[in-house]
Amino acid sequence: PMANMQQHKTPMPEQAPAVRAKNFDEVACGYTESDARTEAARCLQCKHKPCVKGCPVGVDIPGFIAKIAEGDDAGAIACIKQTNALPAVCGRVCPQESQCERLCVRGIKGEPVAIGRLERYAADTAMAADTTPVVEQPTPNGRRVAVVGAGPAGLTCAGTLAAQGFDVTIFEALHKPGGVLVYGIPEFRLPKAIVQREIDALIAVGVKLETNCVVGRTVSIDELFDEGFEAVFIGSGAGLPNFMKIPGEQLNGVFSANEFLTRVNLMKAYEDTSRTPLHRGRRVCVVGGGNVAMDAARSALRLGADSVTIVYRRTEAELPARLEEVHHAHEEGVQFHFLTSPTAVLGDDKGWVTGLQCEQMELGEPDASGRRRPVRVENSAFTIDCDSVIMAIGTSPNRLISETTPGLDTNKWGCLVTVNEQGLTTKQNVYAGGDAVTGAATVILAMGAGREAAKALAED
Repeated sequence: PMANMQQHKTPMPEQAPAVRAKNFDEVACGYTESDARTEAARCLQCKHKPCVKGCPVGVDIPGFIAKIAEGDDAGAIACIKQTNALPAVCGRVCPQESQCERLCVRGIKGEPVAIGRLERYAADTAMAADTTPVVEQPTPNGRRVAVVGAGPAGLTCAGTLAAQGFDVTIFEALHKPGGVLVYGIPEFRLPKAIVQREIDALIAVGVKLETNCVVGRTVSIDELFDEGFEAVFIGSGAGLPNFMKIPGEQLNGVFSANEFLTRVNLMKAYEDTSRTPLHRGRRVCVVGGGNVAMDAARSALRLGADSVTIVYRRTEAELPARLEEVHHAHEEGVQFHFLTSPTAVLGDDKGWVTGLQCEQMELGEPDASGRRRPVRVENSAFTIDCDSVIMAIGTSPNRLISETTPGLDTNKWGCLVTVNEQGLTTKQNVYAGGDAVTGAATVILAMGAGREAAKALAED
């Protein structure tokens, strides 16, 4: 195929903002075959493959893109699946712009190759053609491993081990597998049917799944060893919401983003027939500036809010959310109050939210994260009228497992301490990875941790 020296990425077809702001269908519609071939031809097939160094699981990026350029879509997905078990997920939610695409040579003069969009294309095309290869059942090796949590880390660890003949059981607290992929990331960014297809493929390798099992309550880590598991991998995530500890946070209409998104995504509160409906605010304030804040704000809009305002204590330049998410939120009509920090949630005599009291901030000296620290401006208090407030200011790991497992050390944030690169914890034969170790991070880093631990377990 001819090289394509266009400076810009092939555009991604999208639902129009006014239309999509009223539905939960996916915003980005995916590349057509001709889009994908055109974009794949922008890849220079560099000898030194800088993009691969930016991928936490080391996908052979030029390899799969070459296959798409040649018209071999089945070859492309086979190439990706050698290192990435969830390509349809990663093609949608990986922060490509700060990983593989950041190192792409085409990005020096113009835009990098749209690696994420091409990965999504390869995965979606394989799903549509249903060319999922028949999984050869591996020869059992007689070894049993328990995995805690069916999120990206646990699924990757379990799938990797099962493919090598391990007898693996995942214990999942919720009633559906997927972790943050099903309870956190909204349908319009990551359709749940696609997550289910990827999980089905892993289960096909022979992974057993037990849902509604809260490790630390239903069963303890030590009891899993008593049941004959030789090792345990903990991928229990960071599902404990943080609050600001300001007056009024206990009022009706105040949510953690975690609860709000779980009820919308996992419990399908957006469906008219939902058996677990949700209090729908007309004027909603979302506190925070990360992807979770964008997800909550855009979900509130789709639930019928008249206005949604994101309240963030720094400026737009410091927003931690992906640029694509911020851009989509702006397009859909989400409003932003920058350099603003809440001081109290206001309510009426019936206990319902009526407003958010805030003060202006200004940026001072850089803090530990290298970002300028917000400092309050004296006498700058003002109130935003609202009937619902969603706190999206981060999460930390639930301490349930660490508190019920002697010998399992955590740091001051409640994250499990690991003693080597493979995720070994301070307890013998117990590994951990993903957000339970790092605190809230990315899907792909959790997957990388799951794979590393599986490698270490297989070599033991």
